[in-house]
Amino acid sequence: MKFPKNMKPIKISIITPSFNQGEYIEEAILSVKNQGYSPFEHIVVDNCSSDETKQIISKYPHVVFISEPDKGQSDALNKGFLRTQGDVIGWLNADDYYLPGSLEKVAAAFQHPGVDAIYSNVKFVNQQSKFIRNLNTHKPIRWMSLLYCYIQSTTFFFRKQIISEGNLLEVNLHYSMDKEFFARLLFKGYQFQHVRSYFAAFRWHENNKSKPTVEVNKKNLAEGLFIINKILNTRLRANKFTSIVYRTSIMLIAKPIRRILVWSSNY
Repeated sequence: MKFPKNMKPIKISIITPSFNQGEYIEEAILSVKNQGYSPFEHIVVDNCSSDETKQIISKYPHVVFISEPDKGQSDALNKGFLRTQGDVIGWLNADDYYLPGSLEKVAAAFQHPGVDAIYSNVKFVNQQSKFIRNLNTHKPIRWMSLLYCYIQSTTFFFRKQIISEGNLLEVNLHYSMDKEFFARLLFKGYQFQHVRSYFAAFRWHENNKSKPTVEVNKKNLAEGLFIINKILNTRLRANKFTSIVYRTSIMLIAKPIRRILVWSSNY
């Protein structure tokens, strides 16, 4: 790829956590490889998958493959983040994929030295990669990050400096690790930018970890309170009262304001 005038080449490192996602991982790998962008590296951190994952990855020698036990998705991602050699890091789940031309857009956005992290809108697809709908988001709002995860991790890119300064994912969180990471960085003063584009496709399928079951909603509530307590240094307890206040704040404050922000950020 030839860079436009005045555009400096930026090495982009992509980290993919993996566990028994052999059905989808090849599409994720190809979505990076076929960008036609250079320089880049793609690191897959796999929790000893028992399916065809290893055989698929062996077809792509450019992929750095780490296969060892881990403590979950956050732990796998942290291992990958610490291993990266790039200037900018992207987080691509094994069942998602990048859209054509995305890495060039990412490199262009990071030409601005004041930008620490970027994210875009996202396309939802089904198990067969068929388009479902667009999900648009909005400019970064610090307080809202405590209530609503308006950033899709599969569209999120950030400078390696963030990791070098000791910011890793919270290993004890299994559903809201992305929400906590984004909120923590925003409250630390890192500068985020919403790019009016679509970097990636997020795949909905029957094995999605974030599928909104009763159990997942319960754990999301507990993790949401943990995030507020950690970042604001409060001591909220998970009881009926805090549950009502937390859910009401999301439904009556965060979501309506989010709809206005989405409209103003994209139109």
